[in-house]
Amino acid sequence: MSKARKDRRDFLKSSITTAAAMTWVAGRAPLAGAQPAPAAAATPAATGRPARIKFAAIGLNHGHINGQVDSVKRGGGELVSFYAKEADLAAAFAKRYPEAKLARSEQEILEDPQIKLVVSASIPNERAPLGIQVMKHGKDFMVDKPGMTTLDQLAEARKVQAETKRIYSILYSERHEVRAAIRAGELVQAGAIGRVIQTVNLAPHRIGNVAGGSRPEWFWHKSRYGGILADIGSHQADQFLFYTGSTRADVVSSQVGNVAHRDKPEFEDFGDMVLRGDGGTGYVRLDWFTPNGLSTWGDGRLTILGTEGYIELRKYVDIAGRPGGDHLFIVDNKEARYIDCKSVDLPFGPRFVSDVVNRTETAMPQAHTFLTMELVLKAQRQAQTLTLRT
Repeated sequence: MSKARKDRRDFLKSSITTAAAMTWVAGRAPLAGAQPAPAAAATPAATGRPARIKFAAIGLNHGHINGQVDSVKRGGGELVSFYAKEADLAAAFAKRYPEAKLARSEQEILEDPQIKLVVSASIPNERAPLGIQVMKHGKDFMVDKPGMTTLDQLAEARKVQAETKRIYSILYSERHEVRAAIRAGELVQAGAIGRVIQTVNLAPHRIGNVAGGSRPEWFWHKSRYGGILADIGSHQADQFLFYTGSTRADVVSSQVGNVAHRDKPEFEDFGDMVLRGDGGTGYVRLDWFTPNGLSTWGDGRLTILGTEGYIELRKYVDIAGRPGGDHLFIVDNKEARYIDCKSVDLPFGPRFVSDVVNRTETAMPQAHTFLTMELVLKAQRQAQTLTLRT
């Protein structure tokens, strides 16, 4: 077995080990555009335990910021401050997290020596420049996907990360914060379906399913959000790499299109891509066409094909079937069965905070984080434009 593949197996094994000893609150972090968020994760003070780290938030432009904060808090982080240029976003955040103070500027947070980590869900094209500054100030960085919007930004982030040895993490929440996805990783590592051959991700989204019923102006401009493959496709590329155990990968083909939003010429409402790695292959389909009749923002599905069976995840809804989300179906050489994953722990937050404290890579390898974005940015750059008859 090659060293790279052995290292990947070791990571997969560590990634599915239970984190119950470190997990303080097992509530699921919400996804942007989902139903109203549940109560925030308990603070260390509320549990009677000291904070493992103190952290801050800069940039609140996407609702994923709540999931990021709650994940770190589950790991023992104490949110001490935040900053946003937009008064309405700052007010909503302050209401949800009253323990944090509003900083006067980004610089105030960057220069605060007690803060070890900055989390951000700023406008996508502003994320990498912020993360680079965070690392240069000696702090770790956790950002919403996409972690950057251009290959030049990725190259600079890689360079500064290598120089500073700080963590540049991207919370790919459709794996790290989905209980069925965690259970699937456990099953794959246990050999339940043999060797993984391919992943197939279907990732529909709904445009109107956000607070206030509309998207901000930046959402429609490719230079701001990066394109559909780079944006929501990064979730799926992360899963492809993880479940196939790939440490090297290429884009075989990709295409994007604006099928039904011609009044927004820079917007892409459909895209797909074929990926090939040293551990397996992957197909990803993305769209913004979730119909209003569905009870949630998207019928996200993942099929993992193995040599001895397959797994299907219905992450957020089982249409006309079982209520709620986190559904897993597995078929092997003996039987077909269903697994309800609602009680599965979410280990990413505790592992990530431990990585900040111990300078380890138990939550997600840095190389994996960057390779995911490299794949989708290359897919975005080389994508053919889909043109359908009107």
